[in-house]
Amino acid sequence: MSTWSLLPTVYVVVSVGILGLLIGSFLNVVVHRVPAGLSVVNPPSACPGCEHVIRARDNVPVVSWLLLRGRCRDCAQPIPVRYPLVEAGTGVAFALTAWRLGDDPVVLLASLVVVGAGIGLALIDLEHQRLPFAITRVMTLLVVLVVVAGSAAGVSDVEWSAVAVSVASWTGLYALLHYGSGGRAMGFGDVALAPVLGLVLGLVGWPASLVGLFAGFVLGAVVLVPLRVTGHLGRRAPVPHGPFMLAGAVLGLFVGVPLSQAYLSTMGIA
Repeated sequence: MSTWSLLPTVYVVVSVGILGLLIGSFLNVVVHRVPAGLSVVNPPSACPGCEHVIRARDNVPVVSWLLLRGRCRDCAQPIPVRYPLVEAGTGVAFALTAWRLGDDPVVLLASLVVVGAGIGLALIDLEHQRLPFAITRVMTLLVVLVVVAGSAAGVSDVEWSAVAVSVASWTGLYALLHYGSGGRAMGFGDVALAPVLGLVLGLVGWPASLVGLFAGFVLGAVVLVPLRVTGHLGRRAPVPHGPFMLAGAVLGLFVGVPLSQAYLSTMGIA
């Protein structure tokens, strides 16, 4: 492949990565305010120490934190390193999503919504052990609008049967775990999140959906079982499943199809 043929792809990846940096900056606000029931729009962001409103030049993702050396311009209070890490991490995640899924604009846009909102949900679930419905609702609405609009415009050929099976599988399994255990094995926030993840993975195909569905449980077991066995995590200590669920979905989006093909080939089925 020539350098010139790579330029459009590089341009899209870089552009989407920059968008991710901006989204990451907004996610910092979302993660702080939504669990507290505060508006993500007003009031403007301010330093918690001196309460000075953050200037526009001090709100450039990653760069401002580096130039300020991690401290408020007015009172020199330390700015947590989590902020630039979330911004940079979201930028990288968006760029990787564009590189891996950029061939289909509907899949790309829907996946970016899941990746962006998913980062915010994962961080909130880790800290507060809940998945706010306010975020899940907006996430679902945006994905549905992207899919319906893209399909109506003929931008993407959506296999609705695959999407329906994927949504039903994700929703059914998580609903069964929630209601079957009386809410002990799985929270309702996970149940509410399942349909939109199934929808986006269904756009890629049933192999991606199947890998993503079970990868969340496998990742959770890989991380949590050793912690419980060694006593670093109590047997009755509550553990948020959202981050594993979302990580599994992203794994399904990125490598679900090739991974399933490799497995079927190894088994002599394909």
